[in-house]
Amino acid sequence: MKFVTGLLAAVLLLAGVAASRAAVRIADDRGGRIGTYVDRYQDLRSSGQSVIIDGLCASACTIVLGTVPHDKICVTSHATLGFHAAWDFGANGRAITNPEATQLLYSMYPTPIRRWIAHRGGLTPRMIFLRGRELQSMYKPCYLDAQASTNGPAGKAQPAPVVVPASVSDSAAAARSR
Repeated sequence: MKFVTGLLAAVLLLAGVAASRAAVRIADDRGGRIGTYVDRYQDLRSSGQSVIIDGLCASACTIVLGTVPHDKICVTSHATLGFHAAWDFGANGRAITNPEATQLLYSMYPTPIRRWIAHRGGLTPRMIFLRGRELQSMYKPCYLDAQASTNGPAGKAQPAPVVVPASVSDSAAAARSR
C-alpha cells in the first residue's frame, strides 16, 4: 500500500512539473480588442505558463509583453512584433486614433519596448515592426523541442509541453533585459 501511495505521489508531482513547463505559442496573431487580450494574458500570467512568440504578434497581441513576466517570454527567429496606435470607429465608420487607449497601451509595455517605439516616432496609425536581432536582444531565444499550441485570434489555446530555453543562463537573460 505504501508503494502505491508513493507511486501515486510521484506521478502527481511529475504531472505538476510538466504542467508548469507548458507553454503557449503565439504565431499569426493580428490582434483585436484590447480588453480581450488583457483578460487573456492576465489569465496566462496567473497560470505561470511560458509564452513562445514564433511568428506575427501584432496590435493588441503585443499586450503580452506587459502582462506576462519578461522571464516567461521567449522569441524564435520567426518572431515579429507589430505596434500601432489604438483606434476606434468614428461616427462615419472610419477608424480614428484613440489617444487615451494609445497611451494606456504604450504604458503597458516594458521600458526597452517603449524606448524602441519612441525612437521610431511613437505609436501612430502606421504599423511598425520589431523583429530579428533587435527583438532577440530584448528577449531570450526559444529552443523548441516539441510543438506548443498556437494562440491565435480564434480563441484561447490549449497548452502543450515544451522545453523553453534551458541553455540560456539567467545572467545572459538579465544582461539582455538591461
